[in-house]
Amino acid sequence: MSLKDNLQKDWIDAMKKKDRFKAGVISMARAAILQEEKDNKKKLDDNDVIAVLSREVKQRREAIKEFEKGNRQDLVEQNKREIEILLDYLPQQLTEEEVSEIVKNAVNEVGAVNIKDMGKVMNAIMPKVKGKADGKMVSDLVKKNLQ
Repeated sequence: MSLKDNLQKDWIDAMKKKDRFKAGVISMARAAILQEEKDNKKKLDDNDVIAVLSREVKQRREAIKEFEKGNRQDLVEQNKREIEILLDYLPQQLTEEEVSEIVKNAVNEVGAVNIKDMGKVMNAIMPKVKGKADGKMVSDLVKKNLQ
């Protein structure tokens, strides 16, 4: 079953159970996927869907930071709940230690010696961690390893 089919099935289940919150989050995710398909004029495969869902999670993480600054705990909690639902459709997320190990291997593989080689290292890492790790965390770990 494709990821889009799984989202459709879970959306129907949430509607039947009258779980408005989960249905709303899944509906938003499906709308983002549909918009991406319209923009690119092609059907998305599972990897493309993962990219869209990862972007949605990233947007919510950024929103949480802003809501915390504005002291809006209600919206922080809402976004955290939305992230939990979206993460169910993404591959198992890598821990910081796992990403750090991948970064170290990539630095050695590419032969990077300083921060100027960051682009080479990121190009080697991102296909391995796409959808499985936050890009900002990866970037921070690469910077830390190259300094």
